[in-house]
Amino acid sequence: MTKVLVLYYSSYGHIEAMAGAVAEGAREAGAEAVVKRVPELVPEEIARKSGIKLDQAAPVATVAELADYDAIIFGTPTRFGNMASQMRNFLDQTGGLWARGALIGKVGSAFVSTGTQHGGQETTLTSFHTTLLHHGMVVVGVPYSEARQTTMSEISGGSPYGATTIAGGDGSRTPSDNELAIARFQGRHVATIAAKLAAR
Repeated sequence: MTKVLVLYYSSYGHIEAMAGAVAEGAREAGAEAVVKRVPELVPEEIARKSGIKLDQAAPVATVAELADYDAIIFGTPTRFGNMASQMRNFLDQTGGLWARGALIGKVGSAFVSTGTQHGGQETTLTSFHTTLLHHGMVVVGVPYSEARQTTMSEISGGSPYGATTIAGGDGSRTPSDNELAIARFQGRHVATIAAKLAAR
């Protein structure tokens, strides 16, 4: 069975919700999907004052275990057009995996959230792809066969680079049905491609 890791960082629950949808999609494709998160770097007292969601059920991943999966789908909020420092910190510890070529040929994909429609979703996704390519991963996005990303009847995330959601300036908007459907598609698509590659 193809093993897929959905690895995320979420401050306020938006990416956590998207991670659940991505994992659902991967399971629909017959994969074993595991959801984990990267460690929080904000001190607990400050995190509580800031309203950061500290009761997330997903266990914390280790860097070493990334090599155990056929595909890794990464989720992160956007910070000034780039990934959150918690995710960057985790990825910056993967030098040993890089040196061994441990992720070469595995499928890599990403999904993100922003506060606004034009808050850097695509720059975050494409900058994430750079790291995956350095690891020799096969980068997979969301093709336009997922027609929901062309939705114009509502405000919605979604791009060919990866699933996205818009949190709203105050974080009050939760992922829409359309955004969650795109996330599930991404999970299915990644798992399907990973299964084909693993069978070779």
